[in-house]
Amino acid sequence: METNKMIKQGLLTLTVSSLLVGCSGSSSSISDSSSDNSSDNTAPIADSGTNLNVNTGALVTLDGSKSSDADNDTLSYQWIFESIPSGSNATLINNTFSSPYFTADIDGSYIVQLVVNDGQEDSSTSSTTITSVSSNSTNVSFSVVDTNQTTCYSSSSGQSVTCVGSGHDADYSGNQPDYSVNGDGLMVTDNVTGLIWQQSSDLNSDGELNYSDKLTQAEAVSHCETLTYADRSDWRLPNIKEAYSLILFSGKDASNYQGSDTSTLTPFIDSKFDWAFGDTTTSEGIAAGDRIIDAQYASSTLYVSTTMNNDPTMFGVNYVDGRIKGYPTHIKEYYVRCVAGNTSYGINDFIDNDDETISDNATTLMWQQNDSEAANWDDAVSACETTTTASHSDWRLPNAKELQSILDYTKSPDTDADAAISSLFNATSFLNEESMTDWGYYWSSTSHVDNDGNGSNAAYVSFGRALGYMQGNILDVHGAGSQRSNDKLNVATEPGAQSATSNGTFYYKGPQGDILRTSNKIRCVRSI
Repeated sequence: METNKMIKQGLLTLTVSSLLVGCSGSSSSISDSSSDNSSDNTAPIADSGTNLNVNTGALVTLDGSKSSDADNDTLSYQWIFESIPSGSNATLINNTFSSPYFTADIDGSYIVQLVVNDGQEDSSTSSTTITSVSSNSTNVSFSVVDTNQTTCYSSSSGQSVTCVGSGHDADYSGNQPDYSVNGDGLMVTDNVTGLIWQQSSDLNSDGELNYSDKLTQAEAVSHCETLTYADRSDWRLPNIKEAYSLILFSGKDASNYQGSDTSTLTPFIDSKFDWAFGDTTTSEGIAAGDRIIDAQYASSTLYVSTTMNNDPTMFGVNYVDGRIKGYPTHIKEYYVRCVAGNTSYGINDFIDNDDETISDNATTLMWQQNDSEAANWDDAVSACETTTTASHSDWRLPNAKELQSILDYTKSPDTDADAAISSLFNATSFLNEESMTDWGYYWSSTSHVDNDGNGSNAAYVSFGRALGYMQGNILDVHGAGSQRSNDKLNVATEPGAQSATSNGTFYYKGPQGDILRTSNKIRCVRSI
């Protein structure tokens, strides 16, 4: 007697058949044959990935890529929902791929099951739970992805050294980068932030990333707002905090690279994304004066002041040199990568604890309310490791991404006579190289490694003007909210640095004459 059972879940329909027979010769023959075919086969192992917490409305990409087979057989995938919240219309898309996806349309738990088959046997079932929670303006959260820096560097020689827990970025392990590519390869989900990204920046889909894929900032905003891609129409141009969430300081700064073979370069972005260099090949890029490092990506964040000679300015991220800078909105074009999901990313929820600390409930980080000054980077690292503010002894110098998370891009010295940070914090002002009241660069614990593997520089974030010295003038060349870098111990000896005099001797470097300071500010952080 044959029985058939139909199981329907989302788009998936399975037919399970069982043949009920007696102890006949024919049935014994079938059973023996099946046993013989699988006697030397090892059943595969399904791995449906880690449990996830997401915002309701997010596109969730599952990851079965860690499933395995001891015989190295090619695997097929079969995903189903074990359960979904009552009232949900969630449907698994591409459920026979290693990375299907679905939209978590209401609050609750979505339990998915994966079974893989090696052509002979099914695996045991592997299950993953996705918990979806609504976000709102009074209960926001976003996780800061770790910098992915796993090497410590000598401040004096710049060479890699053994990490000994002294307070370098690599001594601490935060929310490790975790990305999943959806089944058709069009989207990448950041499993830490809940943000969903276009995998490619190839806007014209010609298979190449070059100047023809670049847009002005206004064009980039319009492009993302009107984009329908991978069955989604909720794309947007990322703000600067969203765009910076992708930066990884396992990259190496190619600013001093003199060659032409970009395959030797290590970008500041995960390999699950494509990435672009400046277009030094096509006539269009050459005509625009592109260098290899002209790989800036547009954001929706405009500087509330101006840079250079009163230029309207956008903040952009460069995944080739590892920096945030202000760029002109109207005379330059940029690469574009649109984003969707987690619209609360980057929104802080600061609480004054009345003990000289400020908690950000959005990121679960606690900050010193007051800043201080360090003679150099080593001094900054040591100061945070040894402080006991509010009786806590687990303070550290923040990494570059943690530090950037507390910037307030709605403020600037020129528009607010204040630092680009919430007024709950106390930021110390000083007279800058132009004898103007200004606010400081703040050291991060993150080494900024060049293409030769030298880590004698560290990344800093500018909460005041990001000054440069050009043609005898001191200008805000990159804007309050930039992230740049300079020598950890002595900017006077930094290769390529030059000196000038204005309110004392100062040092500068690079095409925009970035003004360098060894004695930067510090604001320590701890995890709540």
